Amino acid sequence: MSKLIFGCGYLGKRVAARYVAQADTVYAVTRSAARAAELEAAGLLPVVADITRRETLASLPEVETVIVAVGFDRSTGLSIHQTYVAGMENVLAALPTTVTRVIYISSTGVYGQGDGSVVDEDSPTEPTRAGGRACLAAEELLARYLLGRGAVVLRLAGIYGPGRLPRSAQLIDREPLPVDPETYLNLIHVDDAAEAVLAADRLDPAAALRRFCISDGHPILRGDYFAELARQLDTPLPVFEPDAAAAGGEPRRGSGSKRVSNARMLAELDFTLTYPTWREGLAASLAAAG
Repeated sequence: MSKLIFGCGYLGKRVAARYVAQADTVYAVTRSAARAAELEAAGLLPVVADITRRETLASLPEVETVIVAVGFDRSTGLSIHQTYVAGMENVLAALPTTVTRVIYISSTGVYGQGDGSVVDEDSPTEPTRAGGRACLAAEELLARYLLGRGAVVLRLAGIYGPGRLPRSAQLIDREPLPVDPETYLNLIHVDDAAEAVLAADRLDPAAALRRFCISDGHPILRGDYFAELARQLDTPLPVFEPDAAAAGGEPRRGSGSKRVSNARMLAELDFTLTYPTWREGLAASLAAAG
């Protein structure tokens, strides 16, 4: 089978490695010729193109599965809407006729709930931040493409893993954390997120669009999580400044409070969580980082 991945970053490169391990042909899109050489060394077939420039997508390889896992790069000077929404529009316009599956890596940021309520795939989506609004708009574009046939949307909770433990640097530097300790945090280890992508690719490609919340299913109060992270980092307990304002007048990142249900993921995606709670994942991530 052949795959095309837009976004071979923290998550995408792990997805690609799993496909390579099962002898799939994997193409990876990058804007950089230097990065293309790195991807080739990892056993991937690089495609130098830019999701935000439709003319660069004119000759995409003929593959069965396309994965859109593009992160927001502020250094491009483009808005998050241009990257996620216009980018999705460009990808869909350029898809080869061989494609039977499109998997979009979205975010639980599409939910704007702040009252600690449980959310699932059928909950209202009223995002409060630009990133969540852009993800939701990209989802809607995908749903309209061929009526969503063969499409899968994975709404990922906060991704963490080796080398990526949010706010760990602030804890080490003893800086106050601009989060409310009484709000909920939802997490998924990067390795489990990668396995979820492969499981989504095994679903019936003839089915209508499916949405899944990808989370370990164990929401944790931010105060408790960062206290445990500080303990494992051997730093002082965190100080919180929940009233710190975000840039541009937007709600702060992490200002929401919801508890993400992963019931549909567990019931319908054929994989087992390696890190069923954030505690196992946190310990393993710190051990892997040395």
